[in-house]
Amino acid sequence: MNKKLLLIQKKNNVCTLALNRPEKQNSLSIEMIELLESTLRELAQDDAVRTVILRGAGDKAFCSGFDIGSIPTSSKGNMNERLKTLDPVDALLQSLVSFPIPIIAMLNGFAFGLGCELAICCDLRIGAEDIRMGMPPAKLGLVYRWTGLQRFIQSIGLQSAKEMFFTGRTYKGRRIKELGLVDYFVPREKLEEITYNLAEEIAGNAPLALKGTKKIMNMLLQSNQLDETRIKEAQSLFKESLFSEDMQEGQAAFLEKRKPRFKGK
Repeated sequence: MNKKLLLIQKKNNVCTLALNRPEKQNSLSIEMIELLESTLRELAQDDAVRTVILRGAGDKAFCSGFDIGSIPTSSKGNMNERLKTLDPVDALLQSLVSFPIPIIAMLNGFAFGLGCELAICCDLRIGAEDIRMGMPPAKLGLVYRWTGLQRFIQSIGLQSAKEMFFTGRTYKGRRIKELGLVDYFVPREKLEEITYNLAEEIAGNAPLALKGTKKIMNMLLQSNQLDETRIKEAQSLFKESLFSEDMQEGQAAFLEKRKPRFKGK
């Protein structure tokens, strides 16, 4: 597998993943999808990584969507076989949603189709003011996957999702933020600075608190009412943090008016 498809950089407990197909507008081939998903699985086990930034290589595209040309031609005659080749797509998106620590999408260029959903699956999104975003399946005659529609509804709300998917429009300017597609809209020249400042601020917090909070939030997204098993799991995460070394360190740092040194224990 070509690891040059994905650029990886680690610094100050922050890991940057850059989709590296600028000549293809960073479109997602099956090979890149599988590489990104396997990389996320590895990073989930790396205690030194406390925040992840996902971006596109270059300055034109975050991700232009799914590279349809990467589907093996031999599978086109059989619908079931062809659908199976898309299984890695769902695996990747779920791995982003369930990743144990926060992921920030740095939208340094346009994001369409699957690229737009890739951003939606991240916990926070920061976009340069000149980017464009959109979901064109209605213009292509495609009914989008129900899992994708659910993610958009959960992330930006039903009305914004309806407008996006019913019109298939390409959005730019302030309307992108009005729809909820980005959390921060910043001048391009300040995009990296603001993104990394936020990432390092998050990475400076207690790992157990970050992981536990994200896990419970994901459980609540799956159901507004947790069943007994998940309630016990949520309570266990709270109790674990309450008696953790990080909690003791956080208290000590607060009283001593210094920056805490968390260990994730």
